Amino acid sequence: MIIDLKYGERIDDLQIKGYHIIQDPEKFCFGMDAVLLSDFAKAGSTDRVLDLGTGTGIIPILMAAKTDAKELTGLEIQMASAEMADRSVQLNDLQNRVKIVQGDIKEAGSLFEAASFDVITSNPPYMIGGHGLKNDDSPKAIARHELLCDLDDVIKAAARLLKMSGKFYMVHRPFRMADIIDTMRKYKIEPKRMRLVYPFLDKEPNMLLIEGVRGGKARMTVEKPLIVYESQGVYTEEILRIYGKI
Repeated sequence: MIIDLKYGERIDDLQIKGYHIIQDPEKFCFGMDAVLLSDFAKAGSTDRVLDLGTGTGIIPILMAAKTDAKELTGLEIQMASAEMADRSVQLNDLQNRVKIVQGDIKEAGSLFEAASFDVITSNPPYMIGGHGLKNDDSPKAIARHELLCDLDDVIKAAARLLKMSGKFYMVHRPFRMADIIDTMRKYKIEPKRMRLVYPFLDKEPNMLLIEGVRGGKARMTVEKPLIVYESQGVYTEEILRIYGKI
């Protein structure tokens, strides 16, 4: 399919099932966190999946490639990003499985029926408020900082939209771990599985992958660490597997 690109945009090969994605480096490009989340999250053939704050649409598109989920929806507040994500869906001829909705996470309860999704994913802004920013409302700042929504907004929306026993998957930063667990429990999403991601074996973790179950019982499994690099510039075998290199 031929898709018109806007100034500054490019098409990147996702190297899985022949899928591609449209991105604008001046605005925002997906990172490893989205790729790891799409691998960590699970969805079955009958599941309806929602990605909160989908940005470029990378997580629904990757999950369309990696799972048999029958329906995947991406919610994105920024109109330009939502429109670009929708063009990526068309580029990959995924219109029958993936839908992009432009809207605010804070209003997700009015955009979708309550308890209507089996799986919800999110790669939300990591940085608290506008810390370190000065009057910056660029797409990059919005993606990285809690300017338009915060952790509470994301988890509250997930709790409202998940079916009972539905699963919530999120990637975040380890320094927010206590806040994440407290907020999940506040909204009756019980943390069930967690994995820390380390850039190198001897470094501190810089990513946190977590799974919660709406209305689940209290018991959490901490999986073995995920190490990104064996040495400078050399990915570990597991990262190569996640990226489909082996």
